Amino acid sequence: MKKGFTIVALLLFLTSCQDAKEAFVLSSSLGKSNHLLVVIEAKDWSGKVGDNLRNFLGKLVVGLPQPETTFSVTQIAPKGFGSMMNKYRNVLFVQQGEKDSFRIQNDLFSKPQTLVYVTAKDKEGLNTQLDKYKKEIVKTFRDSDIKQLQEIFYNKRIDDSKFKTLEKLGISLTIPIDFRTVEDNGEFLWLRQHLMSGIAQGDGTSNILVYSVPLAEEFDLDINNNILNHRNEIGKKYIIGSKEGMYMITEAAFTPQTLEVVIDNKKAFETRGKWEVKNDFMAGPFLNYTVIDKKNNRLIVFEGFTYAPSVDKRDFIFELEAIGKSLKIK
Repeated sequence: MKKGFTIVALLLFLTSCQDAKEAFVLSSSLGKSNHLLVVIEAKDWSGKVGDNLRNFLGKLVVGLPQPETTFSVTQIAPKGFGSMMNKYRNVLFVQQGEKDSFRIQNDLFSKPQTLVYVTAKDKEGLNTQLDKYKKEIVKTFRDSDIKQLQEIFYNKRIDDSKFKTLEKLGISLTIPIDFRTVEDNGEFLWLRQHLMSGIAQGDGTSNILVYSVPLAEEFDLDINNNILNHRNEIGKKYIIGSKEGMYMITEAAFTPQTLEVVIDNKKAFETRGKWEVKNDFMAGPFLNYTVIDKKNNRLIVFEGFTYAPSVDKRDFIFELEAIGKSLKIK
């Protein structure tokens, strides 16, 4: 009888603990997209380990007119990681310990939150660990920020069924409600968002283009040039300047970078570069996703570009990346 009572009491205790856990609500995390808190001893930060971190966390983003790093980084010593700093959204711990390890944890002190721990027995081991996992570290934080942005946009999104071009192409996108239609003729969609903060307010815009082109047999023979030729044709046809002979082209002085990626579980290509208006002084960065839709023998193209003179543009392009990666073919 006593044993039975003990088991019942234990079950009640465990149930109450679970209820308490479910009732506990994490506070909202602090920090913007592409911002990272690195928890590391000051002597390590100022030495070779810190140099290693700065090299890959501070890598310049491709295609931007001004030099901008992948992450804006803040360093703090472990003893300073208290009740305020532990609410930071993206945190990287680099520390010495009893064994080499790498792990990822989510939503520990706040939500959404991504914590990455890199541990090694000594400083030399820390650099070895960082070299081994640096690509995964960058991808983990970027993917986390993309997911967070997509959730924000989804909660305040446009009903994309209203766009003739998306309906005709049979695709969907998560588009924030502050984008307005410039062109939507069933073959080509152009949306524009006026930037509402900083010194770009009033003049700055972020733009979305969506269209399709036939999947030609020779596409794989010269992928980069074929993508650029398509975007230049679209620019000449639709993205017209203020005077005759002015239209968007790919900036000739900068060679765009094209990488293979996956969009909607389909092979795709991400191209980053700079655009300019022919015979004018307007210019800025662009991000192009060209998705291979073999089932329909076509390429689906999503492009985002920004015009924001005299301001940093990394975060604007990152938001367009989040929108582009939400593309789904129905």
